[in-house]
Amino acid sequence: MEGAPKRAQDDVLRRPLYVYDLLAEGVLDTLAPKPTDTSERQDQTDSTTPWPASDDSQRITSPSPSLAPGTGAQACSLCGLTFASVLDQRGHQKSDLHHYNLKQKLRGQKPVTENEFEKLIGDLDESLSGSDSEDSEDGDDGDRKDTTLTALLRKQATLADRTKAQDQDEEDGARGPRTGVGRPPMMWFKSTLLPEHQYFGIYRVLFTNEELEKEDQILQAIRKRQLPPLSLPKVPKDGTLPAIAYSGPHIFLCMIGGGHFAAMVVALAPRSTKNGTGPMNREATVLAHKTFHRYTTRRKQGGSQSANDNAKGAAHSAGSTLRRYNEQALVDDVRQLLTDWKALLDTSDLLFIRATGVTNRRTLFGPYEGQVLRANDTRIRGFPFSTRRATQNELMRSFIELTRLKVKEILPVDPDAALQAAAAKAQAASSKPSKPTQPKLSEAEETALLHTQQLQALIRRSKVPALLSYLKSNTLPPDFSFQPASANHHAPTPLHFAAAQNSAPLVIGLLTRGGADPTISNGDGKTAFELAGDRGTRDAFRVARHELGEKAWDWEAAKIPPAMAKAEADKREERERKEADHKEAERRKAEEERLKKEGPKVSDGGAASRRRGAGSVLGTGAEKSAEEKRREEVRGLTPEQKMKLERERRARAAEERLRRMQNGG
Repeated sequence: MEGAPKRAQDDVLRRPLYVYDLLAEGVLDTLAPKPTDTSERQDQTDSTTPWPASDDSQRITSPSPSLAPGTGAQACSLCGLTFASVLDQRGHQKSDLHHYNLKQKLRGQKPVTENEFEKLIGDLDESLSGSDSEDSEDGDDGDRKDTTLTALLRKQATLADRTKAQDQDEEDGARGPRTGVGRPPMMWFKSTLLPEHQYFGIYRVLFTNEELEKEDQILQAIRKRQLPPLSLPKVPKDGTLPAIAYSGPHIFLCMIGGGHFAAMVVALAPRSTKNGTGPMNREATVLAHKTFHRYTTRRKQGGSQSANDNAKGAAHSAGSTLRRYNEQALVDDVRQLLTDWKALLDTSDLLFIRATGVTNRRTLFGPYEGQVLRANDTRIRGFPFSTRRATQNELMRSFIELTRLKVKEILPVDPDAALQAAAAKAQAASSKPSKPTQPKLSEAEETALLHTQQLQALIRRSKVPALLSYLKSNTLPPDFSFQPASANHHAPTPLHFAAAQNSAPLVIGLLTRGGADPTISNGDGKTAFELAGDRGTRDAFRVARHELGEKAWDWEAAKIPPAMAKAEADKREERERKEADHKEAERRKAEEERLKKEGPKVSDGGAASRRRGAGSVLGTGAEKSAEEKRREEVRGLTPEQKMKLERERRARAAEERLRRMQNGG
């Protein structure tokens, strides 16, 4: 007879357990608060798995029957957060909160909770948040030079005092009331339906402060939240829900950041449906949902346009104008939506809001005329787990994560076994051969390394005056030997390095003004001239020979050809450029004449010739692609000219987009 109860328990655990629907499953009567025991160890395992909901049904599906309780998800013991999947845990490990708590631990200080950390960065703008697929709010924050974490650490001394002064500030409501601060985000309950050492978990944010202060009566608070299933008539094709759907308890979820906004109102009472002869399923009833996205974040630089304007002054580019317009448009869209949903928000049981940064909080909490949300509303909560980009799917995932029971295995710890394991670990560490220590550099060697880095950086950027000034101010010889010699055997001196970089101005500057010796050979026995990779750089050596005179150096030993006057070099360069332009003009003219007489030439081997790079657009008779036209435009231009042309092209495109938006196109 023991098999029947066991099968009943398995059937219950295979289905998702919903905080607001525990009576039907018979789980509520078996719950009892888990006794506190500091000698127990929590295995970071969780039977819940991420349940992605589709946009059409928002169905809360059950986990696979093959998953046993106690396996699957992860948690962060440092930050006190749990996650539904390994991907969520990895995303949290890249977050500002986790990195900040790691630094707190290294400094011997206590880690902070998510609510406390968000208050610390209350005066800082956009935090690094996860994207919809990865873990950055916009996917391009990796290139930002000054992250939220860096700014927070830089202002840590003043932020500590500011945090104390802002404990009662109304803006703290944007992070939710201090529900469960200093305590784990979840409460654990034992049940006869679970094996030994396994417990059910419920998030604390679902309860009020008064209920949490009386944890011995928390089961009564859970019982008050049990709701009968919502039976809806058939929903019409237009998707309009009947009035009964709006009459029951519901919660509001909202996320805003990086130009993305998503909001949703979900009924707490589960909707019952039955497929065939199977058990009753539970679906979430979405009463309203809306998402917005505006281009407001500065790509590859991070932060909003308004934050950049406040820090550096207003920019006047077409892109900055477009971002300012979109920021205001997003504010108007969000506030209009909140006004339209005012009746639903006023009757919501809880308001879960993620709005990091001053700009986003002002969008929601104002102050402004007709304000709907109030920062001091006691119903406001933060999400006690990591969230990604603001989308409808992410809101549904968050709703499921908030309202489902978790199952975790918490094993007791044997103190004797722990001591033995620590001793074995220490013995293994002491038995490992020590790594050879790097020899300590002398002060002279460290200075030489610093000079090497500075000189090579100046040469790479072709800074002739700065390079000569650095050599003079630091009393360095023009033939300073780069260190370490083994890593710089190919280009051991500034002149070798400049020749290898094909920097003609640097070559002339080092020879004529710096006094560099062109006869010095590198580790391969080559002089600086032999490292030059183009004729312009080689001509620079010949011009220097002409200006310095034949007696200055042994030019034959330096392998430098006969001297050449600068005017002669410039004249030859101009002549070659004109010849090239003339040949190109003749080629184009001949091709145009041929097209007028013969028309486009069609060749069966056009595809093959294109693959070989020899079949031009004219040769195959096909119209030139946009990429081929862009390549033709930049052909023969210097890198600086190419960058200028690309900036102008992007500015024209941004101005055209802005013009269309202003004209209502």
